[in-house]
Amino acid sequence: MNWREIVAGFWRGFAPPAVAPVMVPEAEQADLVEVYKSARRMLLKRQGRVLKEYRIALGFAPEQHKEREGDGRTPEGSYTIDARNPRSSFHLSLRVSYPDDRDKAHAAAFDVPPGGDIYIHGLPNGWRKLRTPHPVCDWTTGCVAVTDPEIREIWSLVPTGARVVIYP
Repeated sequence: MNWREIVAGFWRGFAPPAVAPVMVPEAEQADLVEVYKSARRMLLKRQGRVLKEYRIALGFAPEQHKEREGDGRTPEGSYTIDARNPRSSFHLSLRVSYPDDRDKAHAAAFDVPPGGDIYIHGLPNGWRKLRTPHPVCDWTTGCVAVTDPEIREIWSLVPTGARVVIYP
């Protein structure tokens, strides 16, 4: 990426892509991410032992399980980290495998799209970062948000395939 692309990207509201942190050795990686919505806490665990804990922000309407696209809710249930995006419009992001078959069937019963693109991510890139009330209030569209230094640490600790359990 040359300097013109960086400047143009910044003026569009996006910073240059984050350089992804290196993963810690496998023996130090988390095998479970637990999100406690009501407490606004996320724990990274390995073999039942807490490695790290973070204060989080959620979707703008966090109560109850996500039912449809656009409802602002953060889903509840058991998922996995199924992708990593270093070029996200947020500072790094780890995709949660929502919706699963159960979520799709529930949404279909109401003839609504289930939504998707649920991530654990940092703050928005560019100017939006300055207007984000993290962690004072819930501001995402259904994701789990942490600070930029925290998502860098999480990125290095949580491998693709790690289990994610989101509690009410």
